[in-house]
Amino acid sequence: MLTFAAMQLTVTSLSKRIGNKLILDNISFTHKEGVMGIGGPNGSGKSTLLKCLAGLMKPSSGEAKWEKETDSDDRHIREQLGYAAPYISHYPELSTRENLLFLANIRNLAAPKERVEQLMKESGIAHRADVLYGSLSSGQQQRVRLASALLHEPKVLFLDEPGTNLDVTGRTLVRDIVSRARKNGMLSLIASNADEELKLCDEVIYLKGAS
Repeated sequence: MLTFAAMQLTVTSLSKRIGNKLILDNISFTHKEGVMGIGGPNGSGKSTLLKCLAGLMKPSSGEAKWEKETDSDDRHIREQLGYAAPYISHYPELSTRENLLFLANIRNLAAPKERVEQLMKESGIAHRADVLYGSLSSGQQQRVRLASALLHEPKVLFLDEPGTNLDVTGRTLVRDIVSRARKNGMLSLIASNADEELKLCDEVIYLKGAS
């Protein structure tokens, strides 16, 4: 079983403005164990918050600070982050296997082919391994996104609306991913407005949206 060094995320007075619109207003919390949910209606800033926490967007004010036992470098943390979201896409002209191998090689995985085959099987897309990503159904594409987030066995996992376009077996996959993450001591965050997904979390914060 994988185990990870203790990590903590501390968010202090984080606000984000895009143009004249205030998306996030003075968000503060600490997350150091298990699975945290970020709930709220559409447009409340859930995805924006995840992007700020992942370093994909810069807050307008405040900060999100990652700390672990041996290293507090933000770049190092981002390298250990797995991120799945409906707005993340892959190369439509490459097959499922080719997309995942491309990512595995970028991350210099020790045994990329074996890891890709394992994850395609676990994610229920092995039978679509040689199908072009652009030809996959929306649910199958979401399975590829989930698999790609787990390729490098991340220490931190961000799932933004993970059940998007998934059927019953796909939603079971999400539950299994979250369960394994918790068991392995992975620090996880799920952004969702679906009660089924938020119930997977140990604690939930709710965003109301800003003006």
